[in-house]
Parts: sequence; C-alpha cells; structure tokens
Amino acid sequence: MIAALPFIGILLSFALLPGLAPRFWHRHRAPVILTWVLLGVGLTTITGGLGTALLGLWRASLVEFMPFMALLLALYALGGGIAVKGGPWGRPEGNLLLLAIGTILASIMGTIGASLLLIHPLLAANGHRQEKRHLVLAFIILVGNCGGALSPLGDPPLLVGYLRGVPIMWPLMHLWAPLAVLAIPILALTYALDRHFAKAEVAPKPARLRVRGIINIVLLVGLCAAIPLSGLWRSQPVIILHAAIPGAQLALLALEIAIIAISEALTPRAIRTQNRFAWGAMREITILFFAIFATITPVFALLQSAALPQIPALWFWASGIASAVLDAAPTYLIFFQAAGGHAATLITPPAHLLTALAAGSVFFGPVTYLGNAPNLMVREIASRRGVKMPGFLTYAAIMVVILTPIYVVLTMMFYW
Repeated sequence: MIAALPFIGILLSFALLPGLAPRFWHRHRAPVILTWVLLGVGLTTITGGLGTALLGLWRASLVEFMPFMALLLALYALGGGIAVKGGPWGRPEGNLLLLAIGTILASIMGTIGASLLLIHPLLAANGHRQEKRHLVLAFIILVGNCGGALSPLGDPPLLVGYLRGVPIMWPLMHLWAPLAVLAIPILALTYALDRHFAKAEVAPKPARLRVRGIINIVLLVGLCAAIPLSGLWRSQPVIILHAAIPGAQLALLALEIAIIAISEALTPRAIRTQNRFAWGAMREITILFFAIFATITPVFALLQSAALPQIPALWFWASGIASAVLDAAPTYLIFFQAAGGHAATLITPPAHLLTALAAGSVFFGPVTYLGNAPNLMVREIASRRGVKMPGFLTYAAIMVVILTPIYVVLTMMFYW
C-alpha cells in the first residue's frame, strides 16, 4: 500500500491544490509532481535497488508514456488544424445533432480523434452564448468517452480486447443497447438545458457549412487506420537502454512525430488562430500523464492481487471505478486476465462478465478528468475559449450526480 502513496499524492495534488492554492500550484506544479515521482523512485530503490528503480522509470517513459503522449499530441495538432465554420450548430437542435454525430463518430475514429475534430466547431458556434458548460460536459461524456463503445477503434480498452481475440464486431453487438440507455437521457437532458439557456440568447444567423484543413483530415484518417494496424503487426522488440519496446509501437511513434511535423508545416496560421490553438495548453496534461505512468505500476499490482467474485454487476462497478482514476486500457487488461484471459471462453453467450467489464471500462471514463485522455484535452481547449470549467472535485461531483442513476439502471437492466 505504501508503494501506491506517490500515485495517490499525485491525484490529490491535481484534485486539491488548484482550488486551495491556485497561485502556488500555477508556479510550482512541475516541482510538486516531480517530488512525488522521486518519492516513487525512492520507494522502489529501497525494495529493489537504484538500478531497478531507474530502469522501471525509463521503461515506463519509453514504452508507456512516450507512445501515449505522442498520439495525444498528434491528434491535438490535427484537430487544431481543422476549421469547421457554419452549419446548424449554435442552436439547441444543431448542438443536439453535433453531439449525436460525435457519439457515432467516436466509435469510427476514436474518442480522441472525434473530440479534437468536433470540440472546436461546437465552441466556435456557441461563442455568443453566456452559458455553455453543459454542452462541454455532455461532449466529454458522449464524444470523449461513451461513444467509443461500439468498436475497438473507439476506445483503448476495447482495442486491448480485440488484440487478445475478442471479435471486432463484438462491442457493437453487445454494447449498443447499454450505450443507447446511457446516451439518450444525456442527450435529452442537454437539449432541455440548452433550450432553457437559449431563451435568453440571440440565435445566430444560419451560415453555410465550410471545412478547412483538408491535409489534416487526410493525416487524421491515416493515423486512425495506422493505430489498429500497428497492433496487428507482430514485430520484434527493439532494445533501447535495456528497455524493450515493440517495433510496431516504435514505428507508430515515429509516424506520429512525422505527422505533427507535417501538420505544423502545412497548416495555415489562420486555421490555428481560428481554433485558438496553442501548444502550451498541453503542458499540464503532459506533466500529469508522465507522473501517472511513472507511479502507477504498484497500483496495478494491488488491483491484480485482489480476487473478485465473478459477478457481472461487481465487475461493472469495480472496473468502472478503477478506470475512472487509472488508465482504462491496463485496467481492462488486468480484469480480462483475472476473468481467465481466454477470449473464446469470455465471448461465449451470454458473456455477461466481459460485457460488464467492457462497459465499465468505457462508460465510467467521464467521471473524473483522469478517466480518459479527451477529458483533460477538452477542458483545456474549452478554458482557452473562455469557458469557466469546473475544478477537479467539482467536476467529479457533477458527473457522479448525473451518471450514477444511469449506472444503476444499466446494472439492473444488463448486469444483475
């Protein structure tokens, strides 16, 4: 339990310090987080030696953090290089349509790609609105998380299952109904709130839909195709300073860096300016996820040692709560292995255990800003556009109030 202290300290720092000591946090965020990381290295040194601790930190950085962050930065660059103007968005019906489209698109191009493609037009079209936080929160729930439930391309946990033998169409066949039960009330609530707030606003004039940044759309499609293909490439590992990284993962990392460079070189500055694009918005996200990957291993070891009875409702909530504060893909893998690790057995009808695990890993993602990568990215983009987003704890409290009744309904309908 002591080994998990640095990870817990990082979560508490990000949750409490921005509200309790905002000026201190703004000035000393990096040293505070580095202190927790060094504490983790120190605890590992006590139990395994300095060499083991440094090798573990390097392996986490090379194999886990760098590929993850390169993907986020590539998608951030591409999303910020696509400008969508006009269209029906900006009015309650148009905003509802955009959220519905994004929910479907998230399973086709992934939650990160769909989020970064659509958050800019949503915020730009509603720039005249005084209150639009409800749109951003609904966007995080549907586009940034739950909409990715229908395919392995949609969310990393489902890609992990696909690479371990779960058929590519399995999520669509087993999760469409739970997704509908979750998405419909969220869309209805958002539409009702949007109509209420829109009464006090002047509706924007209709404008013809225009899309700029075709080069980034092409690059985005190519990247979304490369991600699952890299998982199918059975390559030999490459050893870099005693840490082994799969060759396919290294090639994908190089591709992502090349995509960032091409996007930066070929995207007109006017598009970046329209989207209020700035690399500085990713600074806090980069620091946070480096610290998480550097300190999360003991937490996964604790999870793996916990023997859960194979009750679908319990697995839905346990995998969901873990995914809300940890990285969802490793969490899914741990529970998948704990359930036996054999896809052919787990997908045998009625497959309640695997369905509960998959749903929990995806649907609990919006509960905290840490639950899925788009959460923090959307928050940063919205904040840069003047949306006063809730803090870590306030956000989590709002999501718990909104989503817990839906999770209870899902439990009773599908996992009891």
